[in-house]
Amino acid sequence: MTVIQKKPDNAIAHLTAEDIETLGKELDAIRDQVIASRGESDAAYIRKMISRQRKLEMSSRVILLFSIFPPAWIVGTAGLSVAKILENMEIGHNVLHGQWDWMRDPKIHSTTWEWDHVTPADQWKHSHNELHHTYTNVIGKDNDLGYGIMRVDEDQRWHPFYLGQPLYNFVNACFFEYGIAAYDLELGKNLRKGRHKDPVFRARAKAVGRKIRKQVLKDYIIHPLLSGPSFLHTLAATFTANIVRNLWSHSVIMCGHFPEGVETFERRSIVGETRGEWYLRQMLGSANISGSKLMHIMTGNLSFQIEHHLFPDLPSNRYQEIAPQVQALFAKYGLKYTAGSLPRQVFSAWKKVVRLSLPNRTPKDARRVDEGAPALVGASA
Repeated sequence: MTVIQKKPDNAIAHLTAEDIETLGKELDAIRDQVIASRGESDAAYIRKMISRQRKLEMSSRVILLFSIFPPAWIVGTAGLSVAKILENMEIGHNVLHGQWDWMRDPKIHSTTWEWDHVTPADQWKHSHNELHHTYTNVIGKDNDLGYGIMRVDEDQRWHPFYLGQPLYNFVNACFFEYGIAAYDLELGKNLRKGRHKDPVFRARAKAVGRKIRKQVLKDYIIHPLLSGPSFLHTLAATFTANIVRNLWSHSVIMCGHFPEGVETFERRSIVGETRGEWYLRQMLGSANISGSKLMHIMTGNLSFQIEHHLFPDLPSNRYQEIAPQVQALFAKYGLKYTAGSLPRQVFSAWKKVVRLSLPNRTPKDARRVDEGAPALVGASA
């Protein structure tokens, strides 16, 4: 996963600055086309999705009141797992991106939505919408790459600590919502630099604490208590549903930016970056998951991660529609459209996690990945 600027077979070496800017204009045209055609069918889609998710969650929680009986436990746990996945992926993630703000519905708006997650929505929007989507796959700028606990590039200096990264990644996957909360707080960096007494950090940490208490109260106290004799069974069912949701969302996100074929970039390469170059980085720094319509819904349409990163504020239900147009532009400009089935992409991502936990196979001095990096277009000279 060496950064693209240091690869001998640079994937964009054949593109001129003019090519890249023309590509950007063609992508702008696709975006404008979707914005102009947004309407009632899109609004009906998200309203129907929210309604179905809430009905599924409510019915699953009712069934779990009788979870002392094994069939009820299995059905209720499965239903609650799916409901939590839908709420986080197709609804929460996309509403908080502002994909539905154009409806001007105060109940379905990025400024008012709060999701079923231990991370407060405003903190997630900053770390995800503002940072990750701006600095996609830029080593040292995009903290989604490795979440601060993993080595993600051969040129990163190897330390024995990284031997444990397959374990760190698995634990992070199981408790992903808590990992995201710590990540949004930049907990490790702030504690390491002694900023734990900083008023801003303390205020944000208290907000996370309040959100965690709210989630724990709902999932692990109130609902299990309502189950009476099924208390322990409902508690176990809810814990299981949260683990399933965390493992699923972690897998989908890993597939979007970490499989083979996805490029990373040096920090200096984005200095003076144009809109066309930004588009190009999103294209090369993302990967799709192939599958059925149900698969796309369950991933929050992040199975179209390339389209999502190009147009993060477009309604998620439109990504499948524009994917052929985007893929045609990849072919036109001689770029690789990275896509694969969920098992294939998950395997590829985990293989990379394991490989990069070990020292480089060929002995060489590890270099800082941002030393002497040319600009993105400069690499095509």
